[in-house]
Amino acid sequence: MKLPQWLGLLSLAMASYVLWQIRQLLLLGFLAIVIAIALHRLVNTLQNWGCRRRWALTLTLGGAGLLSVCFIALVVPPFWEQFQDLLKLMPQVLGRLQNVMATLQTQGQLWGLEQWWSGNSSGQSLSALGAQLLGNVLAFFSNSVVASLQVLLVLALSVMLVLQPQAYRRLALQLFPSFYRRRADEILTLSELALGNWLTGIVINSVFIALLSGLGLWALQIKLVLVHALMAGILNFIPNIGPAASVVFPLMIALLDSPWKIGAVLFLYFIIQNIESYWLTPIVMAKQVSLLPALTLIAQLFFASLFGLLGLLLALPLTVVAKTWLEEAILKDVLDQWA
Repeated sequence: MKLPQWLGLLSLAMASYVLWQIRQLLLLGFLAIVIAIALHRLVNTLQNWGCRRRWALTLTLGGAGLLSVCFIALVVPPFWEQFQDLLKLMPQVLGRLQNVMATLQTQGQLWGLEQWWSGNSSGQSLSALGAQLLGNVLAFFSNSVVASLQVLLVLALSVMLVLQPQAYRRLALQLFPSFYRRRADEILTLSELALGNWLTGIVINSVFIALLSGLGLWALQIKLVLVHALMAGILNFIPNIGPAASVVFPLMIALLDSPWKIGAVLFLYFIIQNIESYWLTPIVMAKQVSLLPALTLIAQLFFASLFGLLGLLLALPLTVVAKTWLEEAILKDVLDQWA
C-alpha cells in the first residue's frame, strides 16, 4: 500500500473511533430524526389540505406543544403518584413471594429448588433482591436531570429539522459521491416513508393496547390502572420483550390482592396481545415495512448489546432504515446488477 492509501486507512480508523465514542449522541440524533419525520408528515398532510407551509408548521408545532403540555399537566402527576405507590408496594410483593415459596418448600413441592437455594453461594434472599431492584430504580431516577436535558436536546433538534428539512437533507447528501447523490436522495425518501409508516402503525397499536389494558384492569379492579396501562402502551414500542415486561407489575399487584386475579391478568394480556397480533397489526401495518420475527429479535439483541437501553428502544426504527438501505443500495444497485 502506498502512503495515500495508508493515510486514508488511518483516517477511516480515526473516524470510526470518534463515531463509536459519540454513539449515544448519534442515537439521540436518530431519535430526533424519527420525531421530525412524524411532525413533517403532519405538515405535509396540512399542506395537501390547502394550508400554506408557514401555517402548517405553526399548527403542527403549536398542536404538538399543546398536547405535550396537556399530557404533562393531566397525566404525569397521577402517573408519578401511582408509580411511587407501586414502589412502596414492592416490599410487600417480595414478602408475599417469599412466603409462597416457603409454603411450597414446606409441602415438598419444590423438592429440587430447596437444595439449590440452600447451597447458593450468593445467599441473596428475595428481600435482598428486592432492595437491589429498588436501588436500581432510584439510581435511574437520580439521573433524571441528565435525562431531561437529553429530552430537551432531542426536541430542539426535531424542531430544527422540521423547520429546514431540505437544508439538512442536502447536507447529508454531500457525504455521498457525486455520481450516487441522486440515487441516495431516492433511498432517503424511501427510508423516510418506511419510518413514517412504522411510526404511524406503532402509535395506533400502542394506544389500542393501552386502552384495552386500562379497561380490562379496571374491570378486574386492579390497583394503579393508569400506571399499568401507560406502561403497556409505551413498552409496546419494544416488540417481543415489551409486551412480556408490561405484564410483570400487574401480576405483582394481583398477587397482593387475590390469587384468582393472577390468572385473570395473564388471560387478559394474552387476549389483548393476540387481538393486536392477529387482527390489528395486519390491518394497521399493511403498508409498513415487513420484518420477520426472527430478524426483529436478532436486531434487538444486536443493537441492545452495542448501544444499551437506548439501542433496544430504537432497534426497530434502526432496523427499518437498515433494511431499506440494504435492499436499495446493496441488493438492487449492486447484487442485482452483477452479471
